[in-house]
Amino acid sequence: MIEPENLQKNWLREFYQVVHTHKPHFMALHCQEFGGKNYEASMSHVDKFVKELLSSDAMKDYNRARVYLDENYKSQEHFTALGSFYFLHESLKNIYQFDFKAKKYKKVTGKEIYSDTLESTPMLEKEKFPQDYFPECKWSRKGFIRTRWCITDCAFDLVNIHLFHDASNLIAWETSPSVYSGIRHKALGYVLERIIDQRFEKVSYFVFGDFNFRLDAKAVVETLCAKATMQTIRAADTNEVVKLIFRESDNDRKVMLQLEKKLFDYFNQDVFRDNNGTALLEFDRELSVFKDRLYELDISFPPSYPYSEDSSQGKQYMNTRCPAWCDRILMSHSAKELILKSENDEKIVIYDHIGPNVCMGDHKEKDAYEMRRFSVKLHCSKERKERAVY
Repeated sequence: MIEPENLQKNWLREFYQVVHTHKPHFMALHCQEFGGKNYEASMSHVDKFVKELLSSDAMKDYNRARVYLDENYKSQEHFTALGSFYFLHESLKNIYQFDFKAKKYKKVTGKEIYSDTLESTPMLEKEKFPQDYFPECKWSRKGFIRTRWCITDCAFDLVNIHLFHDASNLIAWETSPSVYSGIRHKALGYVLERIIDQRFEKVSYFVFGDFNFRLDAKAVVETLCAKATMQTIRAADTNEVVKLIFRESDNDRKVMLQLEKKLFDYFNQDVFRDNNGTALLEFDRELSVFKDRLYELDISFPPSYPYSEDSSQGKQYMNTRCPAWCDRILMSHSAKELILKSENDEKIVIYDHIGPNVCMGDHKEKDAYEMRRFSVKLHCSKERKERAVY
């Protein structure tokens, strides 16, 4: 596994390249599992990462910044391990951030970092999902952080989100859609209701982070192993299914797929990489229930998870899960109008991933911090166009 220091160097190098290429005026970076799963031991790496971002020569033209880090890991009731970074270019004038307690906008000046307990910070809303949303009642770090901004009279929300993962490949395979898909649907619906309720004026919104969206496992397996025979292996003491083996009917009964709770070992990973895995997009169905409420730009990048954490295998997927597009940027239909003023804008807007050829963690960015790695340009004003990277 790559060391946090080397992961940070890889990630920052790729990130700075994106900044240099697109030269955004407003930049938002949403992080999940900030500090990694071993967050208590990794917070020193977080501090180094934040200092590097704020002082780097590559970021010298960004004279204003806001950083919100949920580092209060001792509070199980509130801890989400989310981190939200916002950088403002020196050429960007008249940008304001919303104070949710005072219910008014405040001009953004200077660089400020808020960490540990974010519940008392009026410039954001942070919430962990209710405990009964958690699968098997396991209290993990899932929730969202919301901030609101106004650029040249254009107001919009940016929501950092982390939804629930699939706990078991075997359970995910049992039904279509899976039980985990239903849990994510419920949690995302909860977030959308919160950000459009009656407490504040409704504005356009962008929701981006680790949605943990997965391909329809049952449909994928049935397609990939259409001509295979299945062998079921059960535990001797409980008779519980612990492994499924799919073999070709001929060709010396070659093993095509092995499936366990945390194993998805398919013999040919090229199917997930060829043409950016677009042949599998038909199985990416979790967003369909929100099509009337959310919009997403066309996906033209390979599945974002689970990449190998071997530093020499930047393009390789781990065989723990079926590769999927977990990391996304979704937006309200009014937000779509902000970035797509005309059909020609569809050719200008960029929706892509960072670091396709280097190891950046299992989401192309994890260990000491788990980062979303997508960019999109935003046109905010009728009179002038400001650029942003998400």
